[in-house]
Amino acid sequence: MKVRQNLYIDRELSEALEGLAILRRGGNKSRVVNEALRDWLARRATKEVDDLLKVRLDRISREIGACRRDIEVVLEALSLFVRYQLTVTAPLPEADAAAVAAGNERFDRFIAQLGRQIAAGKRTLDTAEAGS
Repeated sequence: MKVRQNLYIDRELSEALEGLAILRRGGNKSRVVNEALRDWLARRATKEVDDLLKVRLDRISREIGACRRDIEVVLEALSLFVRYQLTVTAPLPEADAAAVAAGNERFDRFIAQLGRQIAAGKRTLDTAEAGS
């Protein structure tokens, strides 16, 4: 069902509408206005959704940036610790199989503990901060 509307528009717009209606098949000004209004309303709704999403995307981008910064800090701290540890620890003699075996066992325990803590959601720094 179509509803009749009485609208006033500027003369320049009326002339442009008339010209556009002539160029289109059917020469129907109502159809041109109807399609233009439908498209405009659809874009406006899209803009409102885009505005809402923009706020959320900006927040997510800031959070990702903070996570990236935290990861860089952790990686830098780990690399400094590894460099320090390698600098102050004397290398094991090749013939000392017992020391190599003990080192491998400690590494395996470290990896197992890391896996347990990650699986349980525990964090070493969280417990250290709680005790402070």
